Amino acid sequence: MPHFQIEYSGNLDQIVDITALCEHIRATAVEIDTFPLAGVRVRATRVDHYAIADGDPKHGFVDISIRLRAGRTPEVKQEATQRIFDAAQSFLSPAIAKHSIALSLEMRDIDPDLSPKTGSIRDHLGRPSQEVSS
Repeated sequence: MPHFQIEYSGNLDQIVDITALCEHIRATAVEIDTFPLAGVRVRATRVDHYAIADGDPKHGFVDISIRLRAGRTPEVKQEATQRIFDAAQSFLSPAIAKHSIALSLEMRDIDPDLSPKTGSIRDHLGRPSQEVSS
């Protein structure tokens, strides 16, 4: 863990490079000690059906949800939350300056007893990428 889920309004596709935003958040997250490298996952979901404020379709949003296993102090979570928010805000600032965009972020703990995990990413870190054949 952590998992970063970005939801964004579909009208931002022509305004914001969402793939680059994902990479920017990933790069920031792996520099934060409380986020283990092998656990960082950043994904984005385009939302095509939404209504904002006065209903004008020019309005857009980026909402970032961070889920991570419980156990970090409130101070550590606050600092990590602020660093990710600052990174997203910095990345999006050119678009926000020209367009009506709301940016929000929320971090929440996951109960480890109710969230089993398995995987092999840690086994493959540092290895050269291998092509996957089907």
